Amino acid sequence: MTQYDYIVIGAGSAGCVIANRLTEDPDTTVLLLEAGNPDTKPEIQIPLECTNLLGTEVDWGYFSQPEPYLNNRKIFCPRGKVLGGSSSINFLMYIRGNPHDYDHWQELGNPGWSYQDVLPYFKKSENQQRGASKYHAVDGELSVTDFISPTTISQRFVDAAVALGYDRNPDFNGVQQSGAGFFQLTVKDGKRHSAAAAFLVPILQRPNLTTITGALVTRLLFEGTRTVGVEYLHERTLHQVRVNSEVILSAGAFDSPKLLMLSGIGDAEQLQALGIELVANLPGVGQNLQDHVVVPVPYEATVDLHTAITSNGIAESGLFLHSEGNLDTAPDLELIFGPILFAPPGYAHSSLGFTGLVTLTHPQNIGSVKLQSLDPNDPPIIQMNYLQSQSDVQKLIEGVKLIRKLFHTSAFDEFRGKEIAPGADVTSDAALEAYIRETCGTVYHPVGTCKMGIDSMAVVDPELRVHGVKGLRVVDASIMPTLTTGHTNAPTITIGEKAADLIKAKGRVSQQILTLSDRI
Repeated sequence: MTQYDYIVIGAGSAGCVIANRLTEDPDTTVLLLEAGNPDTKPEIQIPLECTNLLGTEVDWGYFSQPEPYLNNRKIFCPRGKVLGGSSSINFLMYIRGNPHDYDHWQELGNPGWSYQDVLPYFKKSENQQRGASKYHAVDGELSVTDFISPTTISQRFVDAAVALGYDRNPDFNGVQQSGAGFFQLTVKDGKRHSAAAAFLVPILQRPNLTTITGALVTRLLFEGTRTVGVEYLHERTLHQVRVNSEVILSAGAFDSPKLLMLSGIGDAEQLQALGIELVANLPGVGQNLQDHVVVPVPYEATVDLHTAITSNGIAESGLFLHSEGNLDTAPDLELIFGPILFAPPGYAHSSLGFTGLVTLTHPQNIGSVKLQSLDPNDPPIIQMNYLQSQSDVQKLIEGVKLIRKLFHTSAFDEFRGKEIAPGADVTSDAALEAYIRETCGTVYHPVGTCKMGIDSMAVVDPELRVHGVKGLRVVDASIMPTLTTGHTNAPTITIGEKAADLIKAKGRVSQQILTLSDRI
């Protein structure tokens, strides 16, 4: 049976980083398995085409169960099924989150994950167009740039926010996060710079890296509680491969817990009910699912807004704010502005328009991921539980009101047509709540289902090693104990960077022990 030092499952935002960093040592062999295909679909490279990638062959195309607080609607939950994972189909936004996020992770029992600990890893990955600074670096693989040709109306959104008393913020990843400004994108030479483009494509020819696409991992292989390999399906044939050191699971917040459960790691009662032999009783596997929830407020435009193909369209500028005025915490609302229409189904409108998106950065909803069956081809059972908290609804109502206030400043006078949704006649809190429950959805940031920690519901320890077994780590957004304030691609890449150093450090210690034993 073929053997590798490390097997990485999933070539997404973290998996590509891990594959890159581990194969920097020419004596270390790595097998990278990706269920999707190569990232050759032309639309992947064009930022403005990002909305047209959802639901295609490069998307797993998951749906939640009927959501009890959203009139039993099923929520579309796209995830990248392609080299680069979701970084190949996302909206390209580079937002690290707030320092409070990472300091909180450390307070929850995760030493080494404070903001000061992770900032060097954000910088390690980054090639910042604006140059090096205390918060940014230029030597990394990931290109982070300003919009090449932002629309005039996106600047007007920033002007409107400043007119209402909010700070102008030139860098959401710098001195402070709150305020209004333009987002930055993971773009290079006008094209998407996914994790695959940045970290994987440049090293595909390394002789110690083997990358197989179209490879669906069906289960992890164990001898007792030691991870010894994986089984995967490729071209309709089952293969088994052994690992010398560790398996690194980077399949994302839906599929990482699914594979753990299929392999016997999870809640003992649930697994035994399905006839799965138990390897480790970890009831937290698949629990603690968190995600950002968003509500659109689209308006018709009176003129063509001339959105460039180098724009992501839906999110050029934005505003982070504290709805309750507590500046000692992370912002709890993110208002996103885009010069294209993002209107809910059933609302009539013209072809010209712009959209404000109201996003809760720290919603109270806690969901779960469970197994549908023993068939690894079946999607997991996803329950989001959006808006289970009335306080979340109230914050979204206030956000919708603020979007309207921004759009009715003089900055928008030359662009503003009618409000498409919820509609100018929808004004009461009750009517706005009904609209929110009928139209809200995901910002595509699921995290937390293999959370890091030391409590009884934690799945991995602060070094991302799965509790109760040996030779297995989870390295992706699923390890986040709580959501970051903003978008999750940049934090997931940083999780990959930090994990790579943790893995290398363990490898060095193992080698020293072997060398010492040889001498003895």
